[in-house]
Amino acid sequence: MNSKGFTLIETLVVVALLMTLTAVGIPSLSDFIIKMRVDNEIDRINRLLLVTRNIALNTNQAVTFCPLQSNICVNQWHQELSVFTDANNNKIYEPHLKEQLIQYKDAIVVGDKLQYGNTRKGLTYAPNGYLMGWGQNATFMYCPKGHLAKSRAITVAVSGRAYKSQFNPKKNKEETRSGKKIICK
Repeated sequence: MNSKGFTLIETLVVVALLMTLTAVGIPSLSDFIIKMRVDNEIDRINRLLLVTRNIALNTNQAVTFCPLQSNICVNQWHQELSVFTDANNNKIYEPHLKEQLIQYKDAIVVGDKLQYGNTRKGLTYAPNGYLMGWGQNATFMYCPKGHLAKSRAITVAVSGRAYKSQFNPKKNKEETRSGKKIICK
């Protein structure tokens, strides 16, 4: 007799295999999604730094990158980040002085951390592409909540150049350009 179906045992075996594969695959998928989120945020910040520097060089004026609150740069790096021309280098967006808002980036995922130094409110590029003012060079550190081993960073040098952290296979960890571990406080 020809039968056209599955037996109960065949169905249970397939379901057990699917559940096993799912149990193994879901944690890997979660790790992958977190890694992609962190990589995307680091890439967005890096692009904004490039835009900020290029606008300063091309327009021959100071350009600031910071989180704005009521048009004033604040130390709230997890919020929306903005790039604007800063005619008087005061880290205040003043449209009445014909300062222009060039670009912005949405806030990061709630619970994640983005730090730039401990107290820094923004960074400003001079018309020559260097950072304007003493002590603006530092490292942006992006740390996803509950997954600190997946943290990444961008170091901004006095020259205005930005360097993304890289994975060191010998130490099995992500490091800044100078070989430092990424630690969010």
